[in-house]
Amino acid sequence: MPRWLMKSEPAELSIHDLQRLGMARWDGVRNYQARNFVRSMQPDELFFFYHSSCPQPGIAGIARIIGESYADPTAMDPQSHYYDARTSAGNNPWLARDVEFVEAFPAIIPLAQLKACPALSELPLVQKGTRLSVMPVSDAQWQAVLSLR
Repeated sequence: MPRWLMKSEPAELSIHDLQRLGMARWDGVRNYQARNFVRSMQPDELFFFYHSSCPQPGIAGIARIIGESYADPTAMDPQSHYYDARTSAGNNPWLARDVEFVEAFPAIIPLAQLKACPALSELPLVQKGTRLSVMPVSDAQWQAVLSLR
């Protein structure tokens, strides 16, 4: 079963927010490659919840994909930070997913520690120039991250 890493700014949605809510909508993906990964996800697939754009970026826990993808409503909301003026009800290429909480790690696994792990050298997250907010994680990479908890 495929596994993923998805980035969220904790000021918008943190692993602890998701823990409190139980489930939430994952929206705001505005890169076509990342959108394609969102589209290919299946219900029950797991992902690492990564805190980005914060003082200590890193993997904060695990969450699960629930349900099918659907048109991201934030793309058509002029009040949203993720508004895309090129979208309409009949032409919205952006997708959202519902996700549910699985586990919060006792401590965030910092990006520096992930970069220092040889088993993660091929993970797009640690490669220079890669800024995707959604990316696949291989079984070996998944196990390597779990060993860092």
